[in-house]
Amino acid sequence: MFRFTTLTFVAALSLPLSAQADEITDTLQAAIDAYNEGDVTYALEELDFARQKLMGLRTEAFQQFLPEAPDGWTREIDTEGQAGMAMMGGGMRASAEYIAPDRSQSYSITMMADNAMVASMGAMVANAAAMGMKVERVGRQRVALNDGQAMAMVNNRILITIDGNDEAVLMEAMERIDFDALSNFGN
Repeated sequence: MFRFTTLTFVAALSLPLSAQADEITDTLQAAIDAYNEGDVTYALEELDFARQKLMGLRTEAFQQFLPEAPDGWTREIDTEGQAGMAMMGGGMRASAEYIAPDRSQSYSITMMADNAMVASMGAMVANAAAMGMKVERVGRQRVALNDGQAMAMVNNRILITIDGNDEAVLMEAMERIDFDALSNFGN
């Protein structure tokens, strides 16, 4: 039985790309075909479409770093926020609203990566104490606190912002983020 399973697996891997294709590989193949036929305009359109689909997959993977809601709380993931990133220089965005069971408290987490705004905010987070902000740590991660907002910068490319009213809740929310896993995202 093992031999049959192994042979079946090897045979599946050796199938032509078209037999294993998905929407992205089909689109990339259409771009190659259009290019080979001399239709550069259509090839570019197909490449743009494939890039859009790939960015969608990457954004979905990025959203997985939004922490689960605390016990009893609800989490509502914003699925529309990525659309505005093109006007902000590209990159990725993931955000969610977290609401207490009695609705007495809430906070939102926004993560942005690989964006010009993130780069400019990095200097502010790095110099938070000099700018009069309170600085705390979550493990080895620096967190700047200021006026109902907690901010952290991961690998100088991912900005995490948590907005809410209660500083203790903001820090608890920051502690729920897997900074180690997030620091390896996209590497």
